[in-house]
Amino acid sequence: MPASPPPAGPRSHRLAIRLDRHGRTMIGLTVTCLVLTAATLVASALDLVGPGKGAGAKASTSVLPYRDPGKPVALRVDDLLTRMGPEDKLGQLIQVDRAALTTPDDVATYRIGSIASGPDSLPADPSATGWADMYDGFQRTAQTTALSIPVIYGTNAVHGHNNVRGATIFPHNIGLGATRDPELVRRVGRATAEEVAATGVDWTFAPCLCVARDDRSGRTYESFGEQPEIPAAMTSIVQGLQGSALSDPSSVLATAKYLGDGAGNTEAELRGIHLPPFQAAISAGAGSVLVSLAGWNPQRAGLVNNVLKGELRFSGFVLADGAGLDKLDGAPGVTGADITAAYNAGIDMIAPQGDFRQFVAMLRAEVDSGRISWQRVDDANRRILTKKFELGLFERPLSDRGLTANVGSVAHRDLAREAVRKSQVLLKNDDKTLPLAKRGGKIFVAGRSADDIGIQSGGWTMSSQGASGPVTQGTTILQGIRNTVGAGATVTYNRDGTGINRTYRAAIAVVGEKPYAGSRGDRTGALALDKDDLRTLDRLRASGVPVVVVLVSGRPLDVASRLKDWDALVAAWLPGTEGQGVADVLFGDYAPTGKLPMTWMRSSAQQPINAGDGKPALFAYGFGLTFPPVPGATPTPTPSATRARPAAPTPTPTRPRTPAPPRTTAPSPTPRPDPTTAAPTPTEAAAAPPAQSSTT
Repeated sequence: MPASPPPAGPRSHRLAIRLDRHGRTMIGLTVTCLVLTAATLVASALDLVGPGKGAGAKASTSVLPYRDPGKPVALRVDDLLTRMGPEDKLGQLIQVDRAALTTPDDVATYRIGSIASGPDSLPADPSATGWADMYDGFQRTAQTTALSIPVIYGTNAVHGHNNVRGATIFPHNIGLGATRDPELVRRVGRATAEEVAATGVDWTFAPCLCVARDDRSGRTYESFGEQPEIPAAMTSIVQGLQGSALSDPSSVLATAKYLGDGAGNTEAELRGIHLPPFQAAISAGAGSVLVSLAGWNPQRAGLVNNVLKGELRFSGFVLADGAGLDKLDGAPGVTGADITAAYNAGIDMIAPQGDFRQFVAMLRAEVDSGRISWQRVDDANRRILTKKFELGLFERPLSDRGLTANVGSVAHRDLAREAVRKSQVLLKNDDKTLPLAKRGGKIFVAGRSADDIGIQSGGWTMSSQGASGPVTQGTTILQGIRNTVGAGATVTYNRDGTGINRTYRAAIAVVGEKPYAGSRGDRTGALALDKDDLRTLDRLRASGVPVVVVLVSGRPLDVASRLKDWDALVAAWLPGTEGQGVADVLFGDYAPTGKLPMTWMRSSAQQPINAGDGKPALFAYGFGLTFPPVPGATPTPTPSATRARPAAPTPTPTRPRTPAPPRTTAPSPTPRPDPTTAAPTPTEAAAAPPAQSSTT
């Protein structure tokens, strides 16, 4: 027999018509619904749409218990559940992409509980104000329903609020992993939350806690590192994102993702490698977890119910993005059986791909049939609504425009610059080529990645795949070099290296990968530099000038055969908008301190290669050289407000620095890891490639 729905609370006339399609009696129900609806609206009239998120909420003895911020969250949730009808409850279980909505009224019609700006789903005006206007429009529509349940809005703010033009873009996770600095990463999370909250958005689908085990994957740069110890330590970003309390107007809900992705087929791999970062995130208070249906079948494995919610006692809610949902029952296309399998496996919210209206109808059919119980529906609702109450959405459903100045602020850009310089990993430094002197002679800069904000920011920057060019505001690496040198030396730039000669004292080649994300970045073949970059490097080498290579990439690249041609090599990863941080290290204002978060291959044929697998590395996991900071170094001031900073520029602090450890010089010409520079655990001795001479 079909399961009976829970008692319905106040309903609208439109919902009464829908209930009739399921065989319920209309006589008296419509009248009752209208009376209760009116009562609800009157009771909550003063509190229906509160002030901006930053303003205080006014409690009133006349409001319903769930509308009273003075009552405990658990009591408010219980009260609201008794008033919700079937459509209200089922609406909380789905997340709809903004682009899938025919009209904003869909939010009220289908009682949608969550909206997201998925890949490439930005508002027409992607400024902070444009985002806030869009957000407020959806929330105002949600407030027109009888119960005024606000939506929770999510976006992929994975290295800053990266879909907002003018926002601060931080290094991708692989670079943050190279810093080995959890406190820095916590501060990055706090700054990101302040910029996200400034646009009204409540929820970010970050951090990614996958443990990258194969550099050929296009998701490698989304990972903090190849060993679980680094992602686990970097869950400090959760505390930054969520702040001291979710009710803080500048806090946002964090998402530990992608549980099950790349977890393999063995229990040992799951528990030994992929689960520890999620355990750390739950301990840090992460409010949501994103499950990969494509990488792990949660129903078969009991990953959500048994492990996440059982063993780890996770009390937040679980989201699945719909990718792979059609594979759960083995049949093509999304079926009712797929939907039932996912929700019964413990997933609380699904972001369906395709027509969400059809998905809602299928979900309702599965619940009406009893295949998904109302108890399961209530449990999912309780988890989701708890976070909405904790975020203060019922009291402050609209954006706080007073936070807008946080977006792209100088303070945040200075923090991003600090993160960039701490993420730089010095891999080779023959004859003390680095640091370069700021004064005297001429410096030649080449490479398509030198003067391109889009390339240095990588994927997930103003679009899912990213793009080359001025996609947002910031300081390119070339601009950082010029800012640092000032009038002390001549800097010449040519993209392909044309024009270099022996009159230059050094050549800086900024080369690497073009932007990509996800599976579009998968490389099943070689991981080498492309022909354009190689031709540029050949021109520089032929000049006889010392060559410094700055590698802008989302993963280690196959460079072993070319290493002999370069005097210095720096892994800059994907630094984001603050390219000044790269120049800070190249010219010695700060010593390099980054350590490899990944094992660096000798050749692409070694993939996958990881610490402890016995494969000889070019550079071991944890490797990184340094040099003493330049005496009396004075870092270049933050670039001026002409770069569209919202606030007036201030100099980067020049506080006295603790002297860096003495530079460790590896046996010439190829460096080996040294105990004084490699991360303590786990490490793998790097076997040096065959002896090769350097160009000088």
